[in-house]
Amino acid sequence: MLDNLTARLARIVKTIRGEARLTEANVQEALREVRIALLEADVALPVVKHFIEQVRVAALGQEVIGSLTPGQALVGIVHRELARLMGEANAQLDLAVAPPAVILMAGLQGSGKTTTVGKLAVFLKAQKKKVLVVSCDVYRPAAIEQLKTVAAQAGVEFFSSTSDQNVSDIARQTLAYAKTRYCDVVIVDTAGRLSIDEPMMQEIAALHAQLQPAETLFVVDAMQGQDAVNVARVFSERLPLTGVVLTKLDGDARGGAALSVRHVTGKPIKFAGTGEKLAGLELFHPERMASRILGMGDILSLVEEAHKQVDVEQAQKLADKVRKGKGFDLEDFKQQLQQMNKMGGMASLMDKLPAQLAGQINPAQLQDGRQLARIEGIINSMTKKERAQPEIIKATRKRRIAAGAGVQVQEVNRLLKQFEQMQQMMKMMKGGNLQRMMRNMKGMLPGMR
Repeated sequence: MLDNLTARLARIVKTIRGEARLTEANVQEALREVRIALLEADVALPVVKHFIEQVRVAALGQEVIGSLTPGQALVGIVHRELARLMGEANAQLDLAVAPPAVILMAGLQGSGKTTTVGKLAVFLKAQKKKVLVVSCDVYRPAAIEQLKTVAAQAGVEFFSSTSDQNVSDIARQTLAYAKTRYCDVVIVDTAGRLSIDEPMMQEIAALHAQLQPAETLFVVDAMQGQDAVNVARVFSERLPLTGVVLTKLDGDARGGAALSVRHVTGKPIKFAGTGEKLAGLELFHPERMASRILGMGDILSLVEEAHKQVDVEQAQKLADKVRKGKGFDLEDFKQQLQQMNKMGGMASLMDKLPAQLAGQINPAQLQDGRQLARIEGIINSMTKKERAQPEIIKATRKRRIAAGAGVQVQEVNRLLKQFEQMQQMMKMMKGGNLQRMMRNMKGMLPGMR
């Protein structure tokens, strides 16, 4: 995500390396390039002007301390101002009201609002909240059925409404039902349009007055760039929004919405949505996003994701097995792939790594989401003995395994080679030779150069 902006800013930093001091001349030259980079990223012009001025004031006259280069000093300033532009710190949901707390979801059609309802339900369910979802979109064909399906996938309660009902009646009946079921949170999906119109705004304003929600979240498609910011401005003027959810952030190479929406609306970005899976909702941390934009990665979010998704007991068993020298087999390899998939796959992991590490991965291969599934399918086509002793897999067995997995024999060969490299890495871990292990990691995983 935000790849274009990250690449441009990285080049800008290189242009002022080697200077002894940040001067007005080299700062102005760098900021001219930063301005162009932000405008190309579709950041709103008033936001660009504000940001550039803040960085200029902070940068001029800054001394280079110790080994810190002017480039590093400017990166530090830009990082701080980027985080400030996006809100400085994560803004939590405020549901400290008498249950049920209502979350009203607003946004245009196609912004990912209904999917976000499901993602938010999963997020709250993980916090031991009893969640009820309801659709007040009585205009769009199949909108109610879509939310019903999403609710089933999320494992939360769904209040059934029909397209011939009045929106106000749906809201009233939902609240009454939620109270009888002792629900903690009610998430209300509202009707959207392809563009803003007065009837839609009047309806959602009336719904807000009726429901008195604890949170009113505006869902915006990050890939819409400048258009998304303009829509956000109109909604913020008509509704007392409490926060913003950026969707499709993983598909946004420019970054205009992420950098503009907080400044334009004055409302915090509370969540960022990625992918179609219901687990793809992250708390939005401005300082971490600033690090990702500058190519520094987001190790904290990666660690948090690992803590949530990785089976600690299974990981400990593998660590003990390797430490005792019992060997790393294909069943272990498959389990590691499954753990990686839980965390969003290789592309998701690389997005959070610093640019220097992520640069060793071939992006074209990472975009193939079926790759891990194919590898798992090949391993599943093997017998238990073959998984434990891959050295016995010769030509005849390879043909049988390839046929069972529906792949070419070459793919089986490629998997066995990757596994052999992984085995070598595990042996190094056992011996404690970490530096040697890191040198040999290149080329080990699919897409590694």
